[in-house]
Amino acid sequence: MADDQGVKIYLLPNLMTAGNLFCGFAASLKIVESAMVSAGAGEATIMLAADNIHRAIWLILASCIFDLLDGRLARLGGSESPFGREFDSLADIVSFGVAPALMVYKIVLFEFPRTGWIIASIYLVCGALRLARFNCLAALNSTSANKEFTGFPIPAAAGMIASLTLFMLFLNEHDRPLGASKWVLPPLMLFLAWMMFSKFKYPSFKSVSWRSTRSLSRFVGILIVAVVTALNFEWMPFLLFVSYLLYGFLRPFLSREMKRDIEEEEEDESNTSH
Repeated sequence: MADDQGVKIYLLPNLMTAGNLFCGFAASLKIVESAMVSAGAGEATIMLAADNIHRAIWLILASCIFDLLDGRLARLGGSESPFGREFDSLADIVSFGVAPALMVYKIVLFEFPRTGWIIASIYLVCGALRLARFNCLAALNSTSANKEFTGFPIPAAAGMIASLTLFMLFLNEHDRPLGASKWVLPPLMLFLAWMMFSKFKYPSFKSVSWRSTRSLSRFVGILIVAVVTALNFEWMPFLLFVSYLLYGFLRPFLSREMKRDIEEEEEDESNTSH
């Protein structure tokens, strides 16, 4: 018999997911606007194009925040659902797949259209495959999927690309020309595409909740990092994303106690984010 109760849609978590999707779509529009403006001539058009890229970067980073909040709210209210998981993946492919690929193409890959299309497409396809693999594992109620990610998460990949671009634009604004440094983005995108579909394990940090406790010194350390990030928003987010990326390589060599201390594994909560 068909289920006549319909699909349950929980309000707050899915509003956060909708915010994620909106920011991703808005970022894509800003990148397209930047490309259209760049077709003109003059310093004013160059400044306007750069301003649109700046806004796109912040919209992608805002999508990362919305993506973090939707899973937290779902677990806090006990309102996890298959609908939310699928909706989240659809939003992620726009915000963390399409938008970063468009941005890198606009900045550097357009100079070699055929190669640029291939590189951007590889990143997008690997991101979609990574999301599909996560959903399959989550549907099977995999314990490993609940505690850790297999492969580099696509929100972190997009955050790394956006934060690195922000840092390079920050240097450019201070009379330090971007020059050849923009060519770091294409190989980084290919590397992240491989990392997203790799077998490296990354902690989900989902056991960190409102009930998590830490010593005063640890709390002060986290507070200092937060303040330094707010005061140095041009480069600190990139440093945080790089640290998370490198942690996946170092994680197999850490002791179980050290991993438990870093990842707060004492609680066993289910995972909705990816």
